[in-house]
Amino acid sequence: MRVSEQQLRNWMAGGLAGDASAHARLLHALVPLLRAFYRRRVQDGDGIEDLVQEVLIAVHVRRATYDSDRPFTAWLFAIARYKMIDHFRRVGRHDPVEDLSDILVTEGFEDASGARLDVSRLLDTLPPKQAAAIRATRLDGLSVAEAADRENIGESDIKISVHRGLKALAKRIKGDVK
Repeated sequence: MRVSEQQLRNWMAGGLAGDASAHARLLHALVPLLRAFYRRRVQDGDGIEDLVQEVLIAVHVRRATYDSDRPFTAWLFAIARYKMIDHFRRVGRHDPVEDLSDILVTEGFEDASGARLDVSRLLDTLPPKQAAAIRATRLDGLSVAEAADRENIGESDIKISVHRGLKALAKRIKGDVK
C-alpha cells in the first residue's frame, strides 16, 4: 500500500499533537519509503537497515523542527540524505552521492513534492495493475521479482504492465503537449 503525502502529513500532525497512535503509524509507514530510497543508493543491506533506523530515530527526535507548511516527504528525505552522507563518511566511501532526486529534494522542496504529486496523479489514470507495477519498479526501487512477489503476480506480468503503462503515459503526455 502506497501512502500519500497528505496521509503522512496528517499522521505527523497527529503525532505532534500528542497522538501516539498516529506517530506510530507514521514511523511504520516510513520504513518501506526509506528502504526504497536507500536501496537505490547504498549497496550494503545491513547499512540500509541501519540507515532506516537512524532516520526513524531522527524523525522522532527532531519532529518539532518539521514545518507543517512544507511537504513532509521533502523534510524526511533531507534527513535521509544527511544520514546517508554521514554513513558514507563513516565507511570511507568517497564517491559522489548526489543524483537528480537528491538535488531536487535539497534544492527544491516544493518542486520535488509537486513532481511526486503530478506523477501520482498520472499513475492514477492507469489501470490499477499497471500503476502498481510502475510504482513498485520505478518509484519504490523494487526489482521485477520483488514487485511480482509484492503484487502476487508473475514477473512477466510485471514487465508487461510496466511497458504498457509507460507507453500509455507517454501517449497521454504527448497528447497534453499538443
